[in-house]
Amino acid sequence: MKMAHAYRDKLVVGNWKMHGNTLENQARFDALRGHVRRYTETVKIAVCVPFPYLPQAERGLHQSGISWGTQDVSPHAHGAYTGEVSADMAREFGARYVIVGHSERRAYHSESATEIAMKARRALESGLTPIVCVGESLEERELDRTNDVVASQLNTVLDSLSVYERLQLVFAYEPVWAIGTGRTASPAQAQDVHAHIRTLLVSRDRELVNLSILYGGSVKAGNAENLFAETDIDGALVGGASLDPVEFTGICAAAHQAAQK
Repeated sequence: MKMAHAYRDKLVVGNWKMHGNTLENQARFDALRGHVRRYTETVKIAVCVPFPYLPQAERGLHQSGISWGTQDVSPHAHGAYTGEVSADMAREFGARYVIVGHSERRAYHSESATEIAMKARRALESGLTPIVCVGESLEERELDRTNDVVASQLNTVLDSLSVYERLQLVFAYEPVWAIGTGRTASPAQAQDVHAHIRTLLVSRDRELVNLSILYGGSVKAGNAENLFAETDIDGALVGGASLDPVEFTGICAAAHQAAQK
């Protein structure tokens, strides 16, 4: 199903995961400023870095038109939570986005749907834009449960927020079976799920029709153009390819071309 829509911004977000050091990061920030910023007039672009590198991202990307953010956030505002980083702390270093509910956090840290919803709310309260990840495992896809799994993950977050708060969300569909595996959903497979997500959003409130929905599953420069050509794919949450300036530039270029169309 493809749903007619008003114009939606293209958004490309790099997820550096647990990679980088100050020297490598500087080279990447320099490359972003030198090659990627040319697309910022038509595409919203951001990178989500490990917490210790937020100050370096702030210095390296200041006034570049490229935003930065974090890969997680505490569900708590403050308190005796050793090792946690609050949304306010991230915001103090200019962070704009935070990834919430990434499949790796769900799998490796046993994050519940309720905890993910709490993180999204906390991010919103601090002025951050949550990128809420949803997606199914290979087993769930083979059992034809993709739509049910995605709906459950999405609704738990929506149920915890007001309509105004929902309007500030970004969603990312990341099929778990395509994360870090080199596999990717075909453009048609991705479009089907994106359209399903948009239908679910509209069923909650018609104002949500123009929320951005990103695709995240081994996105590369070579497949980005075909993915972005689909009606309901508004950009990408990019993992490994975001560490390669050439690949990431190619993905942003594909988003720029799609935005112009």
